[in-house]
Amino acid sequence: MVTALKLTINQLAALPDDGNRYELIDGELLVSKALGIPHQLSFMELLYRLLSYLKKNPVGQLIPGPGVVFDDYNGVIPDLVFVSVERAHIITDRGLIDAPDLMVEVVSPGEKNSERDRQIKRQLYSRRGVREYWVVDPQLKTIEVYRLQENVLVLEATLRGEDVLRSALFPGFACSVSEIFA
Repeated sequence: MVTALKLTINQLAALPDDGNRYELIDGELLVSKALGIPHQLSFMELLYRLLSYLKKNPVGQLIPGPGVVFDDYNGVIPDLVFVSVERAHIITDRGLIDAPDLMVEVVSPGEKNSERDRQIKRQLYSRRGVREYWVVDPQLKTIEVYRLQENVLVLEATLRGEDVLRSALFPGFACSVSEIFA
């Protein structure tokens, strides 16, 4: 029986930069290619609305595309994270050293990307204690909201159309899903 070697964060950091985004989950190397226009447009709409909210309600920090290193074998680059004021100590110059309060992944086209975001990453984020996880799907025009319950991120709602995105992390924030995919 042949056992695949697990790659470490340090080994990943030593690889030459080829323009791709690399992540490690349980030592397995995952690669992402350039992001498409629908991905970037929905990401920008969500970012704009959350940043506007945070300017008036400074309850934490929103960071696009940071590295999040959980341990030697798990490091990811989510599209967007939120860290509450109370947990600001986890932010370093190189990235985050613990799970943020919220992680957001905007799904890129393809079944493999969908499975990675909805299953593999959700399981990792559950184990690490991420309080909320949003999966933004530009193709389906939905936002799946997962919330941590007994150490598992559980799907609380699949929002679409005129459904309103809200979160206890952002008191008073409300945005219709159709605005994100306008």
